[in-house]
Amino acid sequence: MPTAAFTTLGCKVNQYETQAILESFEAAGFAVVPFGQAADVVVVNTCSVTSVAEAKSRYTVRKALRDNPTAKLVVTGCAAQMTLNKGETFDGADVLVPNPEKLEALRHLFRRFPELEARLAREARPTLAPPVGRTRATLKVQDGCDVFCSYCSIPFTRPGLKSRPASEVVEEARRLVERGHLELVLTGVLIGAYGPATGSGGPDFEELVGRVAAACPEARLRISSIEMRQVTPRLLELLASGVVVPHLHIPLQSGDDGVLRDMNRPYSQRDYLDLCAEARRRVPDLAITTDILVGFPTETDERFASSVHVCREVGYLKAHVFPFSPRFGTPADAFGDPVSPEEKRRRSHVLTETVRPETYLRRFLGRTVEALVEAKRGPGETMRGMTPHGFEVSFAGSPSLARTFASVRVDELRDGQAFGELAPARRGEIPLAVRA
Repeated sequence: MPTAAFTTLGCKVNQYETQAILESFEAAGFAVVPFGQAADVVVVNTCSVTSVAEAKSRYTVRKALRDNPTAKLVVTGCAAQMTLNKGETFDGADVLVPNPEKLEALRHLFRRFPELEARLAREARPTLAPPVGRTRATLKVQDGCDVFCSYCSIPFTRPGLKSRPASEVVEEARRLVERGHLELVLTGVLIGAYGPATGSGGPDFEELVGRVAAACPEARLRISSIEMRQVTPRLLELLASGVVVPHLHIPLQSGDDGVLRDMNRPYSQRDYLDLCAEARRRVPDLAITTDILVGFPTETDERFASSVHVCREVGYLKAHVFPFSPRFGTPADAFGDPVSPEEKRRRSHVLTETVRPETYLRRFLGRTVEALVEAKRGPGETMRGMTPHGFEVSFAGSPSLARTFASVRVDELRDGQAFGELAPARRGEIPLAVRA
């Protein structure tokens, strides 16, 4: 039977799309093997959000070619689209699939290699559905971005806004839960832009969330990332009522008003801080995580200090800190790259030291949380579970607890990690996100 291997770089949207591509290959008769093993076809779903991500994408393609010199190499994703935008070639790729057509990667492969389609017709055998892996599953509801931040290439690699029909999203959510997934992570490139004007079939984002929750009462719902201007009172009510878990990932990018203007980010430092304060007022213990870009061309030391100030004020659970790199075709590409790599590393270190998980986690000491238990990661290891607030807690427990919800009392914090022990659940003790 022909074999195929898959690997993904970048965001949760990419991960979701790789899974969809994989399933289309399985349906055609391919046997899926782990990336790195011998395969007839290797599919690499790339990222180009930074120069580092693009370099990793190209390295991964080269590695795939070294590991499988006779394999047909299919390359798609944002780095592939950026290559097409530049009119260049992607070294090593046998098939270069445009980003908007990535879910049709199999069709592109067969068009380039019709003999492979003929072989499948002769040799392929029906395969059993793959076993369920993680307890959590990503569910893409929207694609495309029209914000045009001055440093970001995504509007050029994922152009236009497109929302999936609500009925399609709800149907997929039910399928995922039926396969054993107990948490659904709703994701999109600009998820709050979901709505009727771009193909949703009627509802806006908040109504979609309500429909998914009603269809899947046994599962948690989590939002992967959302712009601050799209965190509405209605959305906060969904969190406050337990329909959505009490965790929001709200990109900051910079805490300085001047840099935000240069980035074409549509808010001020005060706007951002006020939103976080209001969200915490309405959703007690809300966990907030974020993205912060360091070394933007107009970010001076003084302006960088504003980002440090916001981190201290908000008290993030986590922050993804990444350095600026010029992206082809963006307005900031013309700004140059005046901040040295050494200074970018220094600023990244400062923010990483400022955002300490313990600052947020201390509030849970002695309290009981609801953990969605994952399997052990190795012999002798404790069990781990994901809390509604987006942090893991480790505890001693039977492997039979895997893929269930357990009540765990948080007893200790070490190196930014929470540790505890199983505890009987008592009414009102779990802070929130108890499913219907």
